[in-house]
Amino acid sequence: MRLITRERLVNHFSMWADGAPWFAGWWGTLALINAALAQGRNRNGLLWFLLSLVLGPLATLLLVLLPKVRSKMF
Repeated sequence: MRLITRERLVNHFSMWADGAPWFAGWWGTLALINAALAQGRNRNGLLWFLLSLVLGPLATLLLVLLPKVRSKMF
C-alpha cells in the first residue's frame, strides 16, 4: 500500500491544470454563449448552459433550429 505524499498530491492536481485539452476553454465559452442565446429565445438559460456542457456544439445547433418560444400574454 502506497502512502499519498504531499508531492504526489501536488503532481496529481498540476497534471489536470497542465494537461487539459485545448478545447476545454472553448467548450465552456460556447456553453456561456448558448445560455445567452437561449435567454434571447425565451428559453431557460441555466438549463441550456448545462446541456451545452454535455452536448457542446450540438446544443448550439438545436438552439438555432428550434423556433423561438412565444412569451405568454398574461
